[in-house]
This record gives sequence, C-alpha cells and structure tokens, in this order.
Amino acid sequence: MPIVAALGGLLLVVQVWLNAGPTAIIHFQTAEGLEAGKTQVRYKELAVGLVERLALNPDRSGVDVTVRLEKDAIGLLQEGTVFWVVRPRLTLSGVSGLSTLLSGSYIGLDPSGHRGKDAPRPKSQYEFTGLEVPPEVSQDRAGKRFTLHAQDLGSLDIGSPVYYRRIAVGQVVGYRLSKGGQGVDVQVFVDAPNDAYVNAGTRFWNASGVDFSVDARGLRMRSQSLLSVIVGGVAFDTQEQHSHQAAAGDASFVIYPNEEAARAQPDGVPLRIRMRFDQSVRGLAVGAPIDAYGVTIGQVEAINLDFDRSARQFYAVVSATLYPERLGGQTLSEIQDYAGGDLEHPSGKVLAAMVKRGTRAQLRIGNLLTGQLYVAMVELPNSKPVEFKMEDEPFIPTAPNNLDQLQQQINSILTKLDRVPFDAIGTELSGALRAASSLVRRMDTQLAPEAQALLRQANRSLAAVGGLLAPDSVLPQNTDTALRELARAARSLRELSDYLQTNPEALLKGRAPDAPARR
Repeated sequence: MPIVAALGGLLLVVQVWLNAGPTAIIHFQTAEGLEAGKTQVRYKELAVGLVERLALNPDRSGVDVTVRLEKDAIGLLQEGTVFWVVRPRLTLSGVSGLSTLLSGSYIGLDPSGHRGKDAPRPKSQYEFTGLEVPPEVSQDRAGKRFTLHAQDLGSLDIGSPVYYRRIAVGQVVGYRLSKGGQGVDVQVFVDAPNDAYVNAGTRFWNASGVDFSVDARGLRMRSQSLLSVIVGGVAFDTQEQHSHQAAAGDASFVIYPNEEAARAQPDGVPLRIRMRFDQSVRGLAVGAPIDAYGVTIGQVEAINLDFDRSARQFYAVVSATLYPERLGGQTLSEIQDYAGGDLEHPSGKVLAAMVKRGTRAQLRIGNLLTGQLYVAMVELPNSKPVEFKMEDEPFIPTAPNNLDQLQQQINSILTKLDRVPFDAIGTELSGALRAASSLVRRMDTQLAPEAQALLRQANRSLAAVGGLLAPDSVLPQNTDTALRELARAARSLRELSDYLQTNPEALLKGRAPDAPARR
C-alpha cells in the first residue's frame, strides 16, 4: 500500500508537471499592486496566468516578477510581447483600469502583431522588461505607425487625436527627442482602412488649439474639434498631384506648424540675402514674411546691429531667406534660362537687372493694431542707382517706407518753420494792432459826430421832399394841370395831322373855307 500510494503521488506530480504551463520573468520598477498567488496575467480580459513569485533584482533597481501561464498560452511568450501592470489611470485618451478598483491590479499582456501566413514564426522568449504605462494601441490592431518630425512637441501628448478631413482616424502613441536633440520624433498610429490615405504626397500639420487669422476676408477661426483645442492634435491631407499609393508602415513625415504652411508650395533651394536699414526696425521680428507683389517668397531669419564708421551711425542688418521656387515652375525656368545658372549657384544676373530697374526692399506695416512690420520687394524706378554685387549672401538695396518719408517731410516742414521770424512778425503785428486801435478811437471821437450831423441834414432834406410830394401840395396840382394841357395839345396835333393827310394842299393854299350850311 505505501508503494501504491507513492506511485500514485508520483503520477499526480508528473501529471501536474506535464499540464503546467511555461514560466517567465518580467522586470518591473515596482511591485505596486502585485501579490504572489493572487495577481493574474490577462490577455483580452481572459486570465492566462498567475504571479508565482516576487523578488528584488540583484542590483535592487527593480523587482523580478515570476509568472506562470496556462499550457495553451505558451505561444504568447515570444519576441515582441509586452507586459504592463493595469491600474486605474486618467489619461488624455480617457479613463482606464477602473475595474481594478474592486478586483485589484493585474498584469496585461500584448503579443507581437500578426506577421502574415508566410512570415517566419517569432522566437520564444521567457524574460521581458515590463512597461510602466500601458501601450496606447495593441500590436494586433489593424493600421500603421508613422513617425513625424517636429521642431518641438508643442501641446501634443500621448493620446492626442489624428484627424483626416476633421474625422479622428488615429492617435499619438509616443514621442522622443530626435538624434542630436534638434527636434522631436512623434509616433502616430492611423487605424485601418484610413491608413491607406497616407501616401508620399501626404502632409501633416499641428491642429492644436484654435487658429485665428485676420486678412482681407475678415476674421477667420479654424479648429479641428473641441478635443484638439484642449489636448492638441495632428491633421493630415493628401496632395492631389501625388500618387495615391499607400505609404509603408514606419514611414517618416514632417509636421508643419499649421494648415496653411502644409498646403503651401514646396520651398525648394533657399537663397540667402541681407538688407541694410538705416531707420528703426521696431516691429520687425524673426519669421516676418518677405512679400513680392502680394506673394510671400521668404522670411526674416535674423536681425542684427552694425556700425558704419564713415557715417558714424548704427544700422540694422536683416538676414533673410528667399525661396525662388515659390514663384512657380514656369517663372523659375525662365529665370534660370535668363541667368544661365542654377539655384544653388546663381549668377546674380537676374538680381542685378532687378536692382538696376529699381527693385528695393522696403519695410511696411502689416498690422496697424500691433505695429508689426514685414519686408516688401517693390519697384521704384526713380530711386538712385545702386551698385549690386553677387556673393554668398548678397545685399539687396533698401528704400525708406512711406512713414519714414512722411516723417522726413514733417521734419523738413518743422525746419522751415524754425526759420520763420515769429518774433519780428509778432512785433509788427503788435504795432499794427496799436495803429488800428488809434484809428478806431479817432473815428469814435471825430468822424462819429460829423456823421451824425450829416444824417440829421439828410433827414431834413427827405422831409422837405416829402412835403413837396404830398397830395394836397401845389406841385402835384400843377403837375395835373400840365398833364391835361399836354393831352389837349396832343388831340389838336392829332386832328391837324388827320386834316393835312386828307387835304395836303392846305399847306400851300391854306385852309379852304367852310362849306355853307344847308337849309
């Protein structure tokens, strides 16, 4: 019986050993929330193992967690599998791990992604380094990862959404400093089937916050969504002229600062120039645009001060970058044909001809409210001739802007006003006022009494004339009598005229005797 019992126990041990799953060691920085014999290992919320042992690692920089998986889960222990401790977490993408408040923490497991039928099976692995934060996306999730290069992270963070035509199609899953620390590499994940819209012509831009702009069309405000305003975001679109062949996974792209910069024409080979301004450049900042006929062809890179020993004055040297390719393909080819050189090594023939024609750089006000300035390339045919010399960073001649010209004109007017003898004019004006005052007094003392006497005499004359013209006076009666006499004389003359017209011989013979009266 003892032998049979021993054999039975041995068989049970062998059976347990044969049915036992594999073990693995996971290195974590802390064992917070983990308990041997209680903490589970889960995959897709299914328990596939149990923590057997917790121990400090030899250098005491973390803990070694020994887990045993189920026998049928042995395929999960392979290269690329990641482990992490699931705890309650609040992130930009949401709240996770709330179920652990009641059930306790557990270890999450995510095996390497699907590699296809023809891909070789990954090698088995039994020692892993656990993640301190859970991955944003599982490795078997359909989609592609892309790397975006930016100058800085800005408001982006893990979990920030990725938009295509204002629809969330992915999210930011990680970031790190680029090699050399000159920028940031942001890793994004775009879900399938939307990852097919990312191709060689795709451009990404920072869609964080709200984009305000004021131009000729008024005030404009653009934003992808309320979430992007709060937690930031990335948007992308595809240029129509490029191929629509989907980009491969882990392809690299550049993050533009905004949508306008992303949709702009490619900059191409830069042309470095310098400009000297003898007036104040207050309001001109690094990054200010350089405008030519309303088109932005470059930007200001640096603003420095220099001293002119001959003129004994300071002046500003503005370094800028021009992008000739922004002028358009046809214009650029014509310029190259005329210049006989290329963009990397320009002959300067075009610039010399433009300067000779009167092209000058001029500071202009871009915003009246803020006083911001920009540089405009203008043509001034009446400007003074300037010698142009082509070099690595040629000097483009400048001209004062309208405000400076106005200021000079005002200064000239003030200078002329300073030459006016206001003191002598004041003295003469004071003498003229005294003479006028004396004349007024003289008129008041001498002319006023004489004028009053003259007016009294005129009143008496008008009264006499009024008496002569009264209805009962002699003058109107005599006038009436004279008028009656004139009327009788006029009738007599009329009768004489009628008689002579009838008897013209009366002028010679006299009037004929009257005919005898009939009885």
